[in-house]
Amino acid sequence: MTTNLSIAPAASLASFFASLELGPPSGADDLTVFPLMSQLNEPVWYDTLSDAVTAGRARVTEIGDGGSVPELRVVNDGERPLLIVDGEELVGAKQNRVVNLTVLVPAKTTLTIPVSCVEAGRWRSVGAEFVPADRTYHASGRQAKMEQVTASLRSSATRLSDQGAIWQEIAAKSARLGATSDTSAAAAMFEQRRTSLDRFVGTLQPSERQVGAVFAIRGHIAGLDAFDQPATWRRLMPKLLRSYGLDSVDHAVGGDGFSKPEPARFLKAASLTKVDVFPAVGLGQDLRFDGGDIVGGALTTERGIVHVAMFPAGGPVRPRTSRARRGPIVD
Repeated sequence: MTTNLSIAPAASLASFFASLELGPPSGADDLTVFPLMSQLNEPVWYDTLSDAVTAGRARVTEIGDGGSVPELRVVNDGERPLLIVDGEELVGAKQNRVVNLTVLVPAKTTLTIPVSCVEAGRWRSVGAEFVPADRTYHASGRQAKMEQVTASLRSSATRLSDQGAIWQEIAAKSARLGATSDTSAAAAMFEQRRTSLDRFVGTLQPSERQVGAVFAIRGHIAGLDAFDQPATWRRLMPKLLRSYGLDSVDHAVGGDGFSKPEPARFLKAASLTKVDVFPAVGLGQDLRFDGGDIVGGALTTERGIVHVAMFPAGGPVRPRTSRARRGPIVD
């Protein structure tokens, strides 16, 4: 069941989108990045997952010895909240997982978080703790997972994905990319295309005041990720570039190269949609919004929006509109 629409969180989301400015695009191969700029530049008040784990202030484990596929345990021993972003991949323990939605773990807190398995063929331990990967789940997979988790929230106030659908999508994408894995791990796709993905990271650098980006693949908008501060974007941009980059090397995803992306229309669409508000896992409130052409989610606190992710509904698939006819907002 959804809560009643909260005016404050909905207004916070609209205000956040209105505050963003589109910068000049840059690109590498078939991936184009439209920077999202902000006037905000304040000290970051939370730690990112990779930084906290590396510093020994946080750890991620299975739920007890037996484990649970859709759940993991996060221990934040730090003095600040811990930001874990939608789609971040966690490698190790009994099987690799991705996080189902963005979470802020309070300081000095142990929290159970919802996840999805991205390694169907393994259920055996390779270590007690997970290691954060240098990537998030590929963008088209994140889009599908977001739709599934939003449906779960609205129908039963849970945060579950369609695990079978995720495994099927990984298998199909792995076959297209020629990536094999004894355990059907999504990680194999990223490893198989590591040279290309690292080239995106090396070529596409953050701009001053950048807090996010709209991404396009062969002229078709693939999604948006944005944060509250430039420092957070700088830390997480490489992970997200590998996410969208993997889709850009998959020619079943994206446009035909002749479409013209319209990032301003994509941003405007988000400001016109109905927002559903749910209690967050951890700190803040979880916002969910869709408007026919888009699907999105955001985490907000009393300080404002922390992270927002938005994708074209149905995924960043090859558009069916012709060059002569004006298509939907994502063309």
